[in-house]
Amino acid sequence: MTVSKIATIASGTMLIISLAMIASGNIAHAGIVILLFFLLLAVVFQTSPTLKGYTYTIMIFASVAMALYYPQYFVQWGDFKVSGLITPLIQLIMFGMGTSMSFNDFVGVVKTPKGVFIGVTSHFIIMPLVGFTLASVSGFPPEIAAGIILIGCSPNGMASNVISYLARANLALSITITAISTLLAPFLTPILMKFLAGTFIEIDVLDMMWDISKMVIIPIGAGLVFNRLFSGKAKWLDKAMPLVSMFGIAFSIVVIVAAGRDSLLRIGPALLGLLLIHNLAGYFLGYWSARLFRMNRRDCRTIAIEVGMQNGGLASGIAEQMGKIATVGLAPAIFGSMMNVTGSVLASWWHKRPPEEIKEKEDMSLQPS
Repeated sequence: MTVSKIATIASGTMLIISLAMIASGNIAHAGIVILLFFLLLAVVFQTSPTLKGYTYTIMIFASVAMALYYPQYFVQWGDFKVSGLITPLIQLIMFGMGTSMSFNDFVGVVKTPKGVFIGVTSHFIIMPLVGFTLASVSGFPPEIAAGIILIGCSPNGMASNVISYLARANLALSITITAISTLLAPFLTPILMKFLAGTFIEIDVLDMMWDISKMVIIPIGAGLVFNRLFSGKAKWLDKAMPLVSMFGIAFSIVVIVAAGRDSLLRIGPALLGLLLIHNLAGYFLGYWSARLFRMNRRDCRTIAIEVGMQNGGLASGIAEQMGKIATVGLAPAIFGSMMNVTGSVLASWWHKRPPEEIKEKEDMSLQPS
C-alpha cells in the first residue's frame, strides 16, 4: 500500500472521529484529532500531482487549529512574549523578497506604465474603501474593525505573483505592481490608516511610517544589494528563502490566532464572512477597474489578483508594532490565510480558460509554417 493511500485512509479516519466528537459535544477535546486530520491531509495533497499546490493551504489550516486548541504554547515563553518574533520574521521575509528581485524589475514601470499605474492606484483605492465600509457596518469592537481597514490599506502580497503565474496572467506586470506598492506602503498605508481607521483607534502616522520602513524599505534594500553582489553565488539561499517565508507566515498566523483566540471564537464566523466579501470584492472590482481603462484580459486578470491579495504578514507586523496583535492583528491573520484558498481556486479556474491573447499565440504556434 502506498504512502498516499495510507495517509488517505488515516485522514479519513481522523475526520470521522473528529466529526463524531463534535456531534457528541466533545469539541473541546477534539484538538489532537483535528490536527492529525489536517497533517495527514497535507501528506495526501503533497503526494498528488493535482493537489500538491494546495499543501501549504492545508498546513495553514493545521496551524490555525493548533493555535485555537493550544494557545498557551504560542503566547508567552517564560517572560518572553512570542509576538516579539513577528517583526524579525517579517523583516527576514522582506529580505528574501529583495534577494529574489533585481533593479531590472523596476524597469517594468517604464515598459508598462499604464498597467502599473492602474494596478497600484486601484489597489490603494479599492481595498481601503471596501475595508472601511465593511468595518463601519460590522459592529465589531473598534480595534478589530480597524484590523479590517489595516489589511485593506496594506500593499500586495508576494503570493499574488505565484497566483498570477498559475492564472496565466501577466507575471512581469504582477511583479512590478507588487514591488511598487510595497515600496509605497511606508507612506500610503499610515496616511490611509489615519484617514480611514482614525475614527476607530488612535493612529500615529510618523511612528507607523518608521515601523513599516523598518519592515519593508531596509530589508528589501539589503536584499537588493545582496542580490546585486552575490547573484548566482548563493543558490542555497534562493532555495531556502521560500521555505523561510512560508514558515514565517504560518508562525505569525499561529501567534496571532493564539493571542486573539477568545475574540476569534466569539466573532470568528462574522469576521470570516466580512473578510471573504473584502477579498472577493478586490478581485471583482480590480478586474473591472482594468476593463474600464480598456486593458487586455490578461492584464485585467493580473490587476484583479494584485488588488484582491494583500500582504497579511506585513499587516500583522504593523499590528504587533502597535501593541495590538490580539485585536488589530486578527483580520490580517484570517485574510492572509483565506486569500491563499480563494486565490488558488481563481488561478485554477483561469488556468483552464486562457485569455484571448494567449489563445491567439498558441493557435499561431500550431499553424504550419
